[in-house]
Amino acid sequence: MTTESTVTDPQTPTPHIRSFVHRRGHITQGQREALETLLEKWSIPYTPKPADFAALFGRKAPQILEIGFGMGETTERIALARPDDNFLGVEVFNAGVGAMLKRIEESELQNVRIIQHDAVEVVRDMIAPDSLAGVHIYFPDPWPKKRHHKRRLIQPPFIALLASRIAPGGYIHCATDWENYAEQMLEVLSGNELLENTAQDYAPRPDFRPQTKFETRGLRLGHGVWDLIFRRK
Repeated sequence: MTTESTVTDPQTPTPHIRSFVHRRGHITQGQREALETLLEKWSIPYTPKPADFAALFGRKAPQILEIGFGMGETTERIALARPDDNFLGVEVFNAGVGAMLKRIEESELQNVRIIQHDAVEVVRDMIAPDSLAGVHIYFPDPWPKKRHHKRRLIQPPFIALLASRIAPGGYIHCATDWENYAEQMLEVLSGNELLENTAQDYAPRPDFRPQTKFETRGLRLGHGVWDLIFRRK
């Protein structure tokens, strides 16, 4: 159920718009087993207070937050290519979490942890101001019907909160294959006084973001993909 309100700081917590709706989704036996056997090993439980991520990762390193990692294909490839960064993936759906746990284990990734919880609450409550080196939000649910646009994750209150958690010089990188959502992302990110665009409008896909099989298929069919990269002033 979606509720409307304003995203706020931890000092004055209030309800907020959830960017997801729980559905009965298909989950494979392998994903289910990964949840049962690996969740405790690689996940961080939600707590309503700032977390010590250096202690939780066992090292101090640049912290990258990924919101909504889906089945984890992109997260795995980026984490493998950037072993000196810590990656915190936030996802709510069991199938995706199970798939990502399998990837972590099979690729022996030491620099990825998962929080299975609402991203707004994680950012608001668990992440300290000026602490993130980067944020990745790739292909979030576009909620294409106009009456559902209020459910989209990229809204001014959430971006204001997120920007406050990014360290000066850090970045936020969004990507979408819905042009209307890309336009909204550009407007919202450009409207935040803490952020500045690294491109004139949309940015070329950076080398560190791999092109997924779904993206490749979409491009072959003539669909567009828009990347936006903003830096914290």
